[in-house]
Amino acid sequence: MKKRKHKASSDSNLGFQIAPMIDVVFVIMLYFMVMAGAVQKENSHNTKLPGTEVSTEGEDIPDEVSINIEEDGQVSLNDEPVDSPGEAPLPDLLGNLNQLKLSSDAAKAKILVTIYAADQAPYQRIIDVLDVLGQLKIENVTFQAGAAE
Repeated sequence: MKKRKHKASSDSNLGFQIAPMIDVVFVIMLYFMVMAGAVQKENSHNTKLPGTEVSTEGEDIPDEVSINIEEDGQVSLNDEPVDSPGEAPLPDLLGNLNQLKLSSDAAKAKILVTIYAADQAPYQRIIDVLDVLGQLKIENVTFQAGAAE
């Protein structure tokens, strides 16, 4: 048998190995291709701050008013009692609603009135409230029987 001679590692020069380098480049390229799909696109937000534009039209938000009519005839405007239960023309309600209508007209807004009548409220009192709304030409009126929620 022949004896083989082993060369020292310094004697053997294999040259530049390109295959492992190509593998590393492909792995890095694959990583960047996968991560490119996860990048979120940044969008600009056009934000308009209050007071930066002059409004020529009125607000779309209506003024909401609730009128409660109790069983004893007591009328309340936004949970504030107005007029006494025996007073027929309701002058305080008329004055308060008139001021509200004037301020809403100046702001070019609508008034929405919801009437909450108790189950045993006198019908004449409901008619008195509707007469006040008719005098002021308030048209957006809803009616609900029972107590306010």
